[in-house]
Amino acid sequence: MRSSALPPGVHVPLVTPFADGGEVALDALERLAHTCLDEGAAGLVALGTTAEVSTLTGEERAAVLGVVTRVCRDRGAPLTVGAGGNDTAAARRALAALTEVPEAVAALSLVPYFTRPSEAGVVAHFTALAAASPVPLLVYHVPYRTGQELSARTLCALGAIPNVAGVKYAAGAVTAATVELMATRPPGFAVYAGDDVLLSPLLALGAEGGILASAHLATRGFAELADAWRGGDGVRAAALGRRLSVLSAALFAEPNPTVVKAVLHARGRIPAPGVRLPLLPAGREPVARALGALAALDG
Repeated sequence: MRSSALPPGVHVPLVTPFADGGEVALDALERLAHTCLDEGAAGLVALGTTAEVSTLTGEERAAVLGVVTRVCRDRGAPLTVGAGGNDTAAARRALAALTEVPEAVAALSLVPYFTRPSEAGVVAHFTALAAASPVPLLVYHVPYRTGQELSARTLCALGAIPNVAGVKYAAGAVTAATVELMATRPPGFAVYAGDDVLLSPLLALGAEGGILASAHLATRGFAELADAWRGGDGVRAAALGRRLSVLSAALFAEPNPTVVKAVLHARGRIPAPGVRLPLLPAGREPVARALGALAALDG
């Protein structure tokens, strides 16, 4: 197994740009990946939910992964790959295939959804995946998508599994359970914010960084926010966090990544704002609000 760990900071789960005809725009994806790294992203995530991965064909997934892998290899940047699901055997096979992606330093794997196993079943699932994975796992905990709420105790049990390196924490709020997790997590079990608007509070509690769709935009600002909290500059970090949270809230006013893609298109960074069904394109008003929030940050 490769022992690389995901570095602290803000990692960008890349969208999949589409051309006007609906095909994947690989050139635009490559430019987007380079720009995010140029502006301070600590790493890139390929084939996450923000990439609309469930709507991509097998050939498209391979092409997207190939582009992001090449950029990370050329730039010496860490690559995380989305892999896994609610079928443990299939997820094991998907993770084992990452032996063919030497640039990958971690795999982001969703807590099993829809089947809703017990918390013990979730621990057993990740124990099996971790044993099969050539790279450390990041548990993607997002209960509003999976229907599976995990206690801090269970998250800590996941963190104690060999080859489980951390969690993308998207529980929807900072609660007493969040504080318990941050206080009791095992050594080396990293926490990355997954709710974009809650990045600053989680960093203040000691999170290592975030995996944020919002960071396609104002990437430098999000990177500076993570640096400020790690550097102990709480006054600067709190002020910057408040400003960035306005942008994140605007970008998530409609289902992700619809507003993000519309704003990227409006800024000339991808050729079309399109998403694939069952997502619908973002409405004009949410896009206008997001563009206004971004302009306020630029000013």
